[in-house]
Amino acid sequence: MAAFLYLTRVDNTAFLFPGQGSQHVGMAGDLAAHYPAARAALEEADDVLGFALSRLMLDGPEDELTDTINAQPALLAASVAAMRALEAELGNAASGAGANVFVAGHSMGEYTALVAAGSLSYADGLRLVRERGRLMKLAGEQTPGMMAAVLGLEEAQVAAICARVTTGGAIAQVANDNCPGQLVISGDRVGMEAAMAALVAAGARKVVPLAVSIAAHSPLMQPAAEALRTAIDATPIQPPQAPIIGNTTATPLTTVAAIRDELSAQLTGSVRWSASIQALVDAGVTTFVEIGAGDVLTGLVKRIARSATRITVKDAEGVRAYAATLR
Repeated sequence: MAAFLYLTRVDNTAFLFPGQGSQHVGMAGDLAAHYPAARAALEEADDVLGFALSRLMLDGPEDELTDTINAQPALLAASVAAMRALEAELGNAASGAGANVFVAGHSMGEYTALVAAGSLSYADGLRLVRERGRLMKLAGEQTPGMMAAVLGLEEAQVAAICARVTTGGAIAQVANDNCPGQLVISGDRVGMEAAMAALVAAGARKVVPLAVSIAAHSPLMQPAAEALRTAIDATPIQPPQAPIIGNTTATPLTTVAAIRDELSAQLTGSVRWSASIQALVDAGVTTFVEIGAGDVLTGLVKRIARSATRITVKDAEGVRAYAATLR
């Protein structure tokens, strides 16, 4: 697939791609029903991966879809289905590159952003996120961990508390800085229990353990990161046709080397989503378009950049509405 955003003439726009947590049974079903190109994208995912991912996306069961090894390729496929539906809707009505266009993805969504920017092929992206999910699941089975949402405290304060209570070798760190006052921490049980107690004592409005056994974006993912790096290095990657804002640096990734380093580092590093969105605003972005399952990211943008225009493209209605603004 050619770079998606180069088929869509837009200006001062960032295309955002969701990560794990946005998956749900029925995802991309409406797109597949209305757009043959979207249905073909799901069938292509089945062919590449060698099993009926599309049936799992459309019909469940939910517990299998939510399994990280399936959720990650499903989210990528749903976003590509939405992109192809939009391309079909536009036809030749829009062409050429807009000015000041960026892409960004939340955690696993970074791979989708690379597909959109023409840096990764769809097939290679599917294979990589399937392997990423497998390795993360394996790491979680070998060294179980915890994650927890933290509401009502700022990132610097949460990071300082985690660092203070884990000086003895236990692990707890900021996994996601999603938006002001909404963070996720990750680590081993000893470190997380100490951190959660300290965060409550520091005045957090809520500290809620998440229903996962995988400590994503923490050092417990180091074995997965090392194995994934081998797969990343073996995968053809092209320079992106528009800058992608990296999760761990909140700065543009413009070279293949930087992309490979980022994809490896983000398994153990923090997703700096607040800083990423702010960097886009500072670069002149005024419109954020979330493409794929759900609307989590546009909800976070509302908390970070209240005056920005926010658009979701997740079903046929969203495709038609957004396409109408581009003609």
